[in-house]
Amino acid sequence: MRAEYIKYTLNFKRPAITSRNTLLTKDTYYVKVWDEENPTLCGLGEASLFRGLSAEDFPCYENKLREVCHNINSIDFDSLKSWSSILFGLETAITDLNGGGRRMLCDTPFTRGEEGIRINGLIWMGNKDEMAERISEKLSQGFKCLKLKIGGIEFLSELELIKSIRNRFPKDVLELRLDANGAFSPIDALQKLEQLSPYEIHSIEQPIKQGNYQAMADICNSSPIPIALDEELIGVVEREAKVEMLNVIKPQYIILKPSLAGGFASSDEWIYLAEERGIGWWATSALESNIGLNAISQWVSAKPITMPQGLGTGQLYTNNISSPLFIDGERLYHNPSQKWDLSLM
Repeated sequence: MRAEYIKYTLNFKRPAITSRNTLLTKDTYYVKVWDEENPTLCGLGEASLFRGLSAEDFPCYENKLREVCHNINSIDFDSLKSWSSILFGLETAITDLNGGGRRMLCDTPFTRGEEGIRINGLIWMGNKDEMAERISEKLSQGFKCLKLKIGGIEFLSELELIKSIRNRFPKDVLELRLDANGAFSPIDALQKLEQLSPYEIHSIEQPIKQGNYQAMADICNSSPIPIALDEELIGVVEREAKVEMLNVIKPQYIILKPSLAGGFASSDEWIYLAEERGIGWWATSALESNIGLNAISQWVSAKPITMPQGLGTGQLYTNNISSPLFIDGERLYHNPSQKWDLSLM
């Protein structure tokens, strides 16, 4: 087996604002594997490094990826636990190759085009008017679950915006999820959660920054809104460390981003450990292109999911890889008769 990687720059349709920075472009890496005896048949995966967030965001990242591709026939997957996005890309590419290089990683009603996956509508940070416009756009498209990124503007303005949404759409009509991206401090987090609680919020992701287990545990224990861990999972790769985190913090939910959470095998372990403790979960893409999004959505489709997933990021880019994925209403679909356009690669 041979392997190589291709670096590609994705361009956002409009600036994507996080609590850390404003994103105009995102570099990603496509991993290609093939059998030397049949080089026209290849498997593709995406090593989706998230600058400033991925645990393996080091200057030597491309050197490591080059080393892995060079040693593809002798690589020990366990040695890549700390290189989450590379492991994610390799798992996808090898599974694709073994399946005939068709980007069909499993056989489910979703991959056969028979069922769609319910997803949430993602509302990026912006000023109050921008966010209100984006909310109206998603509602008009038929979404019944919205995820609002908060912490980017003045908190009282965010409260007013959430109140205005809830006044128009009660809980049984619209599910509201929030993602604070660690914007609250341990000192004021509970106060802000109390202020948000009248608006019947489904959950809030990562109210404080990751790494303070006891503070997060206290918040999970006292919060009137269910807490979901997101960034907290990044870099936690050993089973014992996962068990310790879940046992100490006791969150209501965890959010799985395979590119950041150790790949698919590690994400499966997170699910097992969470369900063992009565902790809910859902999956979210982490700004991958359609190559990575396809892999995550197919992986999710093989599980008994009961709630909306966070898989709507494929529409963020002007130069995404054209794929069989499409959104209709609040569901992500896969059209198996639609060809992939890999000419950009």
